[in-house]
Formats: sequence, C-alpha cells, structure tokens
Amino acid sequence: MSDYQERIARAEQTIAAHASRWDGIAAEAVARMQVQNRFDTGLAIARHTAAVMRRDMTAYDRDPTAYTQSLGCWHGFVAQQTVISIRKHFGTTKGRYIYLSGWMVAALRSEFGPLPDQSMHEKTSVPALIEEIYTFLKQADARELGLMFRELDAARAAGNAIEAQRLIHGIDQYESHVVPIIADIDAGFGNAEATYLLARKMIEAGACALQIENQVSDEKQCGHQDGKVTVPHEDFLAKIRACRYAFLELGVPDGIIVARTDSLGAGLTKQIAYSREAGDLGDLYNGFLDCEPVADITALDGDVVIVRDGAPMRPKRLPSNLYQFRAGTGEDRCVLDGITSLQHGADLLWIETEKPHIAQIAGMVDRIRAVVPDAKLIYNNSPSFNWTLNFRQQVHDGWAADGRDVSGYDRARLMSADYDGSELAIEADARIRSFQRDASARAGIFHHLITLPTYHTAALSTDELAREYFGEAGMLGYVAGVQRREIRQGIACVRHQNMSGSDIGDDHKDYFSGDAALKAAGAANTMNQFAA
Repeated sequence: MSDYQERIARAEQTIAAHASRWDGIAAEAVARMQVQNRFDTGLAIARHTAAVMRRDMTAYDRDPTAYTQSLGCWHGFVAQQTVISIRKHFGTTKGRYIYLSGWMVAALRSEFGPLPDQSMHEKTSVPALIEEIYTFLKQADARELGLMFRELDAARAAGNAIEAQRLIHGIDQYESHVVPIIADIDAGFGNAEATYLLARKMIEAGACALQIENQVSDEKQCGHQDGKVTVPHEDFLAKIRACRYAFLELGVPDGIIVARTDSLGAGLTKQIAYSREAGDLGDLYNGFLDCEPVADITALDGDVVIVRDGAPMRPKRLPSNLYQFRAGTGEDRCVLDGITSLQHGADLLWIETEKPHIAQIAGMVDRIRAVVPDAKLIYNNSPSFNWTLNFRQQVHDGWAADGRDVSGYDRARLMSADYDGSELAIEADARIRSFQRDASARAGIFHHLITLPTYHTAALSTDELAREYFGEAGMLGYVAGVQRREIRQGIACVRHQNMSGSDIGDDHKDYFSGDAALKAAGAANTMNQFAA
C-alpha cells in the first residue's frame, strides 16, 4: 500500500472511532490535506533541509562537479517563483537552494525604510522572512499537489485505473519545493548571547544553515564596502559556538554553520587580542597589527604596548580609536580565519573577495586545505563586482602576458559596448559562463550564490515595463512585454488566481461544505481564458 493510501486508511480508522459525529469528514480529503502540509513546523523543515545539505556536501567531496547554487530572495513570493522555475526547467530542486541576504533585508524589509547593510534593521525581520519564504514554498507544494489530486479524480471518473495508480505513485514520490535556506545572521547583532537568541529564532523558522561574519557587530559594514572592522578569533568562535548550541538545543544536530571572513578587505580591528603565550591565537592575530617601536616608554600616554620579537611595540591607533593591520596581510589573515573557524566548529567557509578571480581564491583555499583537507567554501558571486569589466581585464592581461597583440583594445574602456562582439569579449563571456564550474573544481567552492539578484531583476523588469506602458506602447507594453511572454513561456503565474491559492480554497470549501460550497472556479472565472 502506498503512503497516500495508508494515510487514507488511518484517517478512516480515526473517523470511524468517532462514529456518526464525524460523518461529514472524508478520509481522502484528510489525507490530501496532510500530504499538502507535510512540514508542520519550522524545525521539521530545518531538520529536513539540513540533511539535504549534508548529503550534497558529501556528494561534493566525492565529485567537485556536484557543486550547489542559490539565488538571494527578499520576499516569499520571489523565493516561491524561483523554486517553481527551477522545477519547471530542470525537473528537480537537487543542488539548488535559497539565499537570504541581510543586505536585502536591510534595503527592502526594514520598518525604518531602505537601509545600508550595517545591521541597523530589526533583527526579528530575518527570522520573519525565513518563515515567510517557507510559507510560500509550502503553498507551492499544496498548489501542485492539488492539481495532481484533480487529475487523480478525473482519472478515476474516466475509469482509468492505470493512470490513477501512476498519479498515486507520483504523489508518494513528490519532491517538495521546500529547499535549504542559507540565512545571513550578519555579525550576530550583538554579543554571543544575542547571537544565540537570534540563531534560535532563525532555526525555529526553518533555517538549516547560518552564515556569520567576523566583523564587529556594532561597526558592521557590507562586505564590499570600506571601513570593515574584524574581531579577534576568540570573540568570533564564541558566536560560532552560540550558533551550534542553538542547533543542538533545538534538535537539529546536522545544522550547518558558515563562517565568513571579511579580513581580505578589512584593515581595522577594534580590539587587541588577549594572548596567553607566544604562538597562540591572540598572539597570531596581534602579529598582523601595524606597530611602531617604543623608543621612550615615558612618552606613552594611555597607549597599548605589545611585545614583538622581544621588543616593545605600540600598535598604531587611529583617531576613531581603532587599530590598523599591516597592509598586504589580508590573505594571510583569511587563511588563519578559515583554518581556525573549521577547527572550532564551522562547517563551511565564506571568503569575501573584492573580485571574482579563481587564482586568488584557490591560492587561499590551497593553504587552508593543507591543514584542513576537506575545507569547502561558499562563494558570493556578487552583483557588487562588475563581472564584464573584471573578466575582460583578466583576458586582456592574460593575453598581454602571453605576448599576444592587445593594441586594438583600450583597457580603460573594456566595458564599452563597442567591444561586445570582439574576440576578447567572447572569451571573457566564456570564462564567466564556466566560472562556477571551474572555481568549484579548482578552488573548493561547494556552493555558489548571488546575494542580490532579485533586487536587480525587480528594478530592471519594472524599468522596462514603465518605459513601455507609460510611453507610446500603452497597454501593449504590458501585454507584449509581460502577459504574452508569460503565456508562451508557460509561466504558472499567468493564472494568478490559481497561484494565490484560489483553487486550494475551493477544494477546502468542497471538503467543508460539500454541495453547498460557493466556489470561485466557475464558468465566470476569467482565469479560464488561460486554460489553453
């Protein structure tokens, strides 16, 4: 007996136990509602998706071509349409996740209005968005299963037992739209206790993977802006432990912690690390500080002094009361950050870089893997990079180094559309196309994400519609540019009443009221115009 049929049988037993008082309850309707809501809590989602990610991580260890991907989403509907599109085009969600970007929460979901990525938005908005996304993803399941139930009823009505059995098998084997979310917890929004409390809320909402960065919480900056300030390793490790405790307390032992280092672009620290002995983590962290010899101890006025190679040294303190690292130490600090995080509880690394350059990433990963052989990265394929310009310059410089003639190209103008059909531009685009595959094979990148893609697609598509609709095209701007394309590309949202849950509601009305149900999907429903 299939799972679906077993659910019906169990429901029949439960209903029968209440004799005639439950006569209006249909066992198959109960089974259908159960199947449509198989994840009853956020923790059930977190446990399920954590197991999915763990399996994917194991598969990547065996085969680096089995990398995973995600797109950043700022609304439940956007996430829902992303996963529906994945299912439509590729038939499976395997290896595809959702990324929840703190940047987009700040810019699009804060009650203060649009904010920069500086942890100024309400921290409760992050778990609220996780819950919202999973509400929409579960609704996508309910909608699609509802369509399968209608097909099952039609097959039975036609006496087609083989088709009915095929549909029941499909219901049993149904692949959910509920995919892993990698959720941005910024720098923890406070101390380790604040990090733990927020981590709990995020996990309870369904997050199986938390990404935390090594910046100072109250000085936090976007990873691709200046002014970043990092914390000593012990401070960061306390927050990693706080996240792990939250996972374990809530019964999600497979929960995943992504330790992000911003050290490559961070030249400042707020604290001098505590050191017990030479060579410990505190000493190593302080070893990167930009210091000057102390010639006259009597001239010190409230300054911190450390000992380096047996000599007293004064870390250079800025007017902001911050200390600066020596120039050129970023990669070394990233390597130490990565090794330390993986050795003390993190599962994956995130190295924030200033450009998409495989050799740069691989150079750091090779050094990390010399100590932690199974180190794996999550990489931000960021819209903050000018991908076209970066890769055209990489090709230009590579060709020049190989002695090829690049005199026909002005390196300062390589972004120009004048070069779009050139051999250099074609080669650059080929490298962009293969970047994820090549970086995963060479640089240990398990997961590729784009943080802000749907922020930019919303702006671009709205600009195109506004230009046409408010211009000479008028209504044709919408019809030709949106609706006609939806119909011809098979975008399910063209039947927006169905997507919003109208048919699910009709099913429920039928369960609850039977022949007395007043349903929306009658002959007068204009959605019937899209049935073909």
